[in-house]
Amino acid sequence: MMMDPVSCVGIDVAKAKFDVALLKPHGKYRSKVFSNNSEGFRQFRDWLEKQEALKAHLCMETTGAYGRSLARFLAQQQLLISVMNPALIHAFGKTELSRAKTDKADARLIARYCQMHRPAPWVPPTEAIVTHVRD
Repeated sequence: MMMDPVSCVGIDVAKAKFDVALLKPHGKYRSKVFSNNSEGFRQFRDWLEKQEALKAHLCMETTGAYGRSLARFLAQQQLLISVMNPALIHAFGKTELSRAKTDKADARLIARYCQMHRPAPWVPPTEAIVTHVRD
């Protein structure tokens, strides 16, 4: 069974911003940087819509507190988001022998990982679990 070619979006999250790389099925990238706050999240969603990429598979690394709000926002928007262990992405990068260590390059690497592996969708933790962890 062949999967339809789908665009993949790699998201490299930092404290103040996040870099995104939209990898189209034909192999071309569109890259952009957004602020890591609710305004940036909305701009990112609007950008995806303009790129006709609302059905894209989004993928980011678990980055603790920096990425949690973004992942939750994207899930609330009914977008397909996978949150991956950075070690998996790092190992994948080694297989590609990619040397570039920029946020833009990392976002592209995450997009390629997503395209090749089609990781499982992230499910946001329920509030009960989140509340319990904070206690």
